[in-house]
Amino acid sequence: MHKRLFIPGPVDVAEDVLQKLATPMIGHRTKDASELQKSITEKMRKVMYTENAILLSTSSGSGLMEGAVRSCTRKRAAVFSVGAFGDRWYKMATANGVPADKFSSELGKPTTPEMVEEALSTGKYDLVTITHNETSTGIMNPVEEIAEVIRKYPDVIFCLDTVSSLGGTKIEVDKLGVDICITSTQKCLGLPPGMAICSFSPKAIEAAKQVENRGLYFDLLDLYNYVQKKDHQYPSTPSLPHMYALDYQLDKMLAEGLDNRFERHLEMAKYVRAWAKDKFEMLAEDQYASNTLTTVKNTKNISVSDLNKELGKRGYMISNGYGDLKDVTFRIAHMAETTIEDIKTLLSIIEEILGL
Repeated sequence: MHKRLFIPGPVDVAEDVLQKLATPMIGHRTKDASELQKSITEKMRKVMYTENAILLSTSSGSGLMEGAVRSCTRKRAAVFSVGAFGDRWYKMATANGVPADKFSSELGKPTTPEMVEEALSTGKYDLVTITHNETSTGIMNPVEEIAEVIRKYPDVIFCLDTVSSLGGTKIEVDKLGVDICITSTQKCLGLPPGMAICSFSPKAIEAAKQVENRGLYFDLLDLYNYVQKKDHQYPSTPSLPHMYALDYQLDKMLAEGLDNRFERHLEMAKYVRAWAKDKFEMLAEDQYASNTLTTVKNTKNISVSDLNKELGKRGYMISNGYGDLKDVTFRIAHMAETTIEDIKTLLSIIEEILGL
């Protein structure tokens, strides 16, 4: 039985989008491939609210995260973590020999502008990484306030992980001053996993020129230069099926209207938060709660595994907690093509199973 997914990615993919993955292959060095990749670039600029270059990568978002910290750190990186994926960014830096320091928040707490100010005021750092939306804790960081701090340090490259939020909430890359905004396909964009996308600012391009060892496959400057010289093509063979599906799905998103899409995600988030407060507790404070998934405190000590088994019999699936939060929380995603009706149905089934 197919299970309707309410997990933080991969998400359910609409049937018409899935069918686009079956588009017959073309040569990746053809004019048609250039046109396809150019089309995606133009549409992604709209979704990201940016005029910056767009880079596509046949990888998970982690690939471009690693590429960003390796390609653009000239001196030292300040990595801010509110959970597992901020920790991963720090591991990427150290594994690549990039000098970095990690600034962690208590689980369930955000990165604050004050934390960023304290770090950057030392003058030690020329690159900062922020997790916009952390799927382990359900935290959505106050990126507008953080951006105001980073703007005071014009030499610092601002990297933002929006893997689990872009396409589900408004992220105005240029207005925020983000130099490298990273996302991937399997969450709010509503596609299967396998492709990542980032914006790449002129400032980040100049910074990368100063870094000698940027790696190879995830060298963002090399990707950028190739795209410029080869009419939107890439050094390595890309996943053309993902590109066909992404180009089509971006049309659907723009037809829905980005503001309408963001409002739909917010409506679902508010509904799940109210339910979580009524039946359990929220991990995140309201002002820092994610618009794309909710992390619920398991205050009733239910067996999430048993709940998921029962949900599975009915064709549904939620997610247990992640890492240190595995047994003390569970997570309900409300992203991509999910609707408020889907959410209401899921929560009523959970109540029935648990006798709430």
